[in-house]
Amino acid sequence: MVENLETGVEIKKVDSQGRLILPADWREAEIGESRELYIIKRKGYLKIVPKRHVDLTENFDNVDLGVETIGNWKQFERKFYEAGA
Repeated sequence: MVENLETGVEIKKVDSQGRLILPADWREAEIGESRELYIIKRKGYLKIVPKRHVDLTENFDNVDLGVETIGNWKQFERKFYEAGA
């Protein structure tokens, strides 16, 4: 694991097949074992974002809705939307 990731701008050459080399310290720190990236195409630039595994169940029991149990869903929805207004 990379402890001190340098930030900044690097100039890279693209080969004849359109490939470029990502900085090794960034690859080690950001990509991990999945080796998958999102490449977001915009006019004039590309944005490269590492694909991360997100555990959606991690916060299931952490949400506080202000009630102990939900007995009547319609009644809960009504109170929930009234409180948000």
